[in-house]
Amino acid sequence: MEQENKVIAIPDHVLEQKIYLIRGKKVMLDRDLAELYDVPTKVLNQAVKRNQERFPEDFVFQLNKTELKKWKSQFVTSNSIRMGIRKRPIAFTELGVAMLSSVLNSRRAILVNISIMRVFVKLREYLATHKELRDKLSQLEGRVDAQDQSISTIIDAIKKLLEHPTEEKRKIGFRLQARK
Repeated sequence: MEQENKVIAIPDHVLEQKIYLIRGKKVMLDRDLAELYDVPTKVLNQAVKRNQERFPEDFVFQLNKTELKKWKSQFVTSNSIRMGIRKRPIAFTELGVAMLSSVLNSRRAILVNISIMRVFVKLREYLATHKELRDKLSQLEGRVDAQDQSISTIIDAIKKLLEHPTEEKRKIGFRLQARK
């Protein structure tokens, strides 16, 4: 069993490269999942079609022409034959990928899904950390803006004093008379 886990272990960076942001959702495409599960894309898609009730819209959707074009442009490829695409890919959200393990009931599918779920969680934690940093940066910018306004007010006051010097006034204090 340990030996089998080592054979199927997929490095996180490989999985991360197969996760795309489409329609504001992190998704994996059918062709990438089929490659990871070591099954033909056609077999994966047939399993999903046979179990459509398990895959609502928020689990799986087909890329439209614009999304497909953007996705292909990421690979700097204009020739769809070279990409091996006969029809628009199906995108699986995190929930859809999780559901795949129940449809593709093989040992490899289970182990690959565990790896994929870990990467999705890792990405979510990474984004949450960045959101906290982004929020803190916004707070800091707000404070800097307030300080900038205060500094600007002080500079304006100094400029006014320099432009309109005050009249020569009598000095305040004691005068010492020279002794004879």
